[in-house]
Amino acid sequence: MTDNSVILEKRGQAFWITINRPEKRNALNADVIAGIVKGYRDAHDDKDVRVIVLTGAGDKAFCAGADLQNSGAAFSMDYSRPNVDYADLLRLSQNSTKPAIARVGGVCMAGGMGLLCMTDMAVSADHVIFGLPEVKVGVFPMQVMSLLQSIAPPRLVNEWALTGEPFDASTAQAAGLLNYVVPVAELDAKIDWLIGRIVDKSPTAIRRGKYAMRAIAAMSFDESIAYTESQIALLAMTEDAKEGLKAFGEKRKPSWTGR
Repeated sequence: MTDNSVILEKRGQAFWITINRPEKRNALNADVIAGIVKGYRDAHDDKDVRVIVLTGAGDKAFCAGADLQNSGAAFSMDYSRPNVDYADLLRLSQNSTKPAIARVGGVCMAGGMGLLCMTDMAVSADHVIFGLPEVKVGVFPMQVMSLLQSIAPPRLVNEWALTGEPFDASTAQAAGLLNYVVPVAELDAKIDWLIGRIVDKSPTAIRRGKYAMRAIAAMSFDESIAYTESQIALLAMTEDAKEGLKAFGEKRKPSWTGR
């Protein structure tokens, strides 16, 4: 990352990653992707961080997708490399063991939809417009599909990707893309409320739980149930589990150590 296109800021136990290109509708370029990657890694390196918040600067856009100002650069690829940076960012997010919230205060399009889908929870202002407009410029939301298809109903995903037409926040929420839709004036308060509902819970349980949810996503029921029955036994041996059960019996709030 060579500029201030992404702002990284620790606010209490939350680590905020803010795409800072409001004049470009927070469009993705190499620096933005590198900045988000750094934010995820910094958040995981800090044991006091309990949750990641991903957002965009200003009130116009969360992220409008790839920066098309230089169309050749937007979809260029070094064919000697098997991976591309945006795909690696999505991989990194899926291997994350700290929960992430998308704060969507403005338009969310194309690659921005991938950023939305890579988080665990999302809160949007009620005026926000969403979409997968790639077919309008002769491409397709290929990498976004990898996450979107496991969140939204297939018929809706088909319509969004094949027509490229936008849809509103209520439609996004009904499709499972958003947890909450609120007036823009209430957006930050709702984010703070959701953060508060995470940071008072066991960091160990959340860490191991996210790891397990990721692991069982592609398993059959028989594989999943065998895996999770061993995981709950392991989790019960942690210090947080012992403290949680003890605090419950003593009718007090637990004191989590994250161990």
